[in-house]
Order: sequence, then C-alpha cells, then structure tokens
Amino acid sequence: MLISALGVHYHQFWLMLLGSGVIGGIGLGLGYISPVSTLIKWFPDRRGMATGMAIMGFGGGAMIGSPLAVGLMKHFATPTDVGVEATLVVMAAIYFVFMMSGALGYRIPPSGWQPEGWTPPTLKTGNTMITQRHVHVKNIFKIKQFWLLWGVLCMNVSAGIGVIGMSSPMLQEVFGGQLIGISKTFSELDKTQLAACATIAAGFTALLSLFNIGGRFFWASLSDKLGRKLTYSIFFVLGCLLYISIPGSASAGSRPLFVAAFCLILSMYGGGFATVPAYLADLFGTQMVGAIHGRLLTAWATAGILGPVIVNYMREYQLAQGIPREQVYNQTMLILAGMLAIGFVCNLLIRPVAEHWFMTDTELAEEKRLAHEKVVETQNVQQATTVIKPSGNIALVFMAWLVIITPLGWGVYKTLANVAKFFS
Repeated sequence: MLISALGVHYHQFWLMLLGSGVIGGIGLGLGYISPVSTLIKWFPDRRGMATGMAIMGFGGGAMIGSPLAVGLMKHFATPTDVGVEATLVVMAAIYFVFMMSGALGYRIPPSGWQPEGWTPPTLKTGNTMITQRHVHVKNIFKIKQFWLLWGVLCMNVSAGIGVIGMSSPMLQEVFGGQLIGISKTFSELDKTQLAACATIAAGFTALLSLFNIGGRFFWASLSDKLGRKLTYSIFFVLGCLLYISIPGSASAGSRPLFVAAFCLILSMYGGGFATVPAYLADLFGTQMVGAIHGRLLTAWATAGILGPVIVNYMREYQLAQGIPREQVYNQTMLILAGMLAIGFVCNLLIRPVAEHWFMTDTELAEEKRLAHEKVVETQNVQQATTVIKPSGNIALVFMAWLVIITPLGWGVYKTLANVAKFFS
C-alpha cells in the first residue's frame, strides 16, 4: 500500500500495479491461507467451524476496508487532491499494526495434540471420508480427488461470482420503476429515477454481502455435523432449484422471493469457500493442508474469469438480439444452474483417498522435522494440553476480542446502513 501511495504521489501507474497488484495479491493469498491452515490444526474436532470463522473474517475485511477508504478520502480531500495518497498511507499503518499483532500471536499446536476429552474417529467408528493420515503436497496433482474437489470449488464459485456481478443491474432492470413505487420499465426511467433505483440496488448488494459472510460461518459449522460431502450436495441441489426459480419470481414481480433466492444463493457461495479447507483436511490430512489449499485456489482464479465472462457475454448477446432487459437473465440463470449440476457430479464422485498416496511414518517424521514441529506422543496428549494451555488472563482475552469486534462491528453497522436503503 505504501508503494501504491508512492505511485499516486509520482503519478506512476506501474507502481500501483506493483504495490496493490503484484505484492498486494501475493499478500492476499498468504493472508487467506495461513490462518485457515493454523486453525484447522487447533480444531481437529470442529474443522468447519474453525475455517468458517477464519474465512468469515476474510470476507468481513471488505466491510471494514471499503467504508474506511471512502471515509479517509473524504477526510483528506482538498480542492486539488482527492486524498488517495494519504488514505493509502494511513490504511497501510493501520493494517500493519493489526496484521503484525495477528502474525506474532500465532501458535501452532504440537503434532499429536488433541482437544481435551476428544478422541479422533477411527475407520470403524467414524466417517471414512476423514483420514488421520497425511498426503504430501508434491503428489497432490496426481490424485483424482483433488481434481474433483477443484471442479466442485470452480463450479460453485463461478456460479456465485456470476450472481454477485449481475445482482445489482438485474434487480434494477427486472423490477425497474417498481423499486421506487412507479409503473415504468427500466428503459422508461429518467436520470433521477435511475439514481433512486441505483441507491436501492446498492442496499441490495450490501444485504447480499451480509448473507455471503454469515453463510461462511453457518454452513461451514453445519458441515461438522452433516459432513463436507453432504453439505456440498445441499449447495448444488438447492442452488440449482433457486437459480431455476429466479426467472419465475422475476416475471411474477415477486421481489421478496427474488431477494430471498439471491440471499440464500450467496450464503451458500460463501459457505462453499469456508467449507473447502475442512474438506481438504478430511481427505488429505492437515500436515500440508495450507500448501494444498493454495493449489486448490487456482479454481477460484479460474472461476473469477469464467463466471463473469459467461454472464456478461450472455447479457450482451441477448441485448443485441433485441430481448427486453428484464428477460436477458433468464437463460443465464439456467446456465449457472447447469454449472452447479456439474459441481454436484464432481462432488458425488469423491471417495476416500487411496492408501498408497499417504506418507509413511518415516516420511511424515521427516516433514515434521523440516517444519520444526514439536512432536507429542498420543499417550501424552493431556500433558501437551497442559504445556500449551493459555495463561488464562481474562483481561487479555477480553482485549483481544475487543480489538477484533470493534472494527468488524463498525463495518457491519456501515453495511446495515446501506441495507436500510433497500428496505426503505
């Protein structure tokens, strides 16, 4: 962000690309994966809840960063300067403090540590989709389960990103003047009326962001009870039905059904992000789940191109064919439903990983040595729990939560203020 500020100061766009693009993009990936893989190791009994909380925080950052940037630019703006440079510098300082505090607070449990009173499931008594062994990351591209899960994530995200990109214009073009209480189509509205509709649509987008973030924690936590495979099956089956229903609710002018469908779709989109790291840990073990997760997120990058391209191409093509604006999304919804059907098949084909892909005890011990891990034998689990038990300083715990909840609460408040515009 400081490099980007330098780019603004000297009017050098390449510095912006280097700072916010290259370095910022690398940092984004590291900041996404590292907390997730760490929390999975602390919560072997509740992997979904742990990853849901981490990725909910990742999404919650957008609630904080966006209004903070807007507020700072307004504060630093002058008649000759829009305030971007100073905003980048201040945000860089704020992020540095928060991110360094989080990084320095990291603790990795000793290998073999388990929560008190919890016994890992066995093949005889537990879920066969959850392994206690570990796959080396060097073999991951050779395993069909990885590619099936890649397809699951890609299809889920492609459909979700497609919806995010079109949610605001679709609401405005489908309902037109109904959004502001007049009987006009979108094409018949004047500039003032279009601006009023855009404000309402912004509130709709904010509402979707709340369901997106809430779904990350809700669905991921629920997957601890249902299992990852069943949870994704729900995403795909229910998602297909919702996508198919949207054209009907739109043509009927039923805004409540239309909005409810989008909200549920976005909750499952966020839930898919949050559930997939736990799915990876179940299938491939936790030793290298961070590195494997990084490779799986190429599906996210692919979906980021695939989803918007399909949606935008279909929209422009149908507009060129003279189809009314309120109907151009009907075929797109069916295509997105078809993508979810492909994801459903991929998920259905996932089976436990074959035994020969897992590391031997000797290979695992070597990887733990290279990672400088503390190893604790299973019979000494209780002792390990005592060794790494927190100090129990309630004031410190309270302050830590306060530091997180305060900015996140402010971000949620700002988002709710936008949501209020939709319901008003």
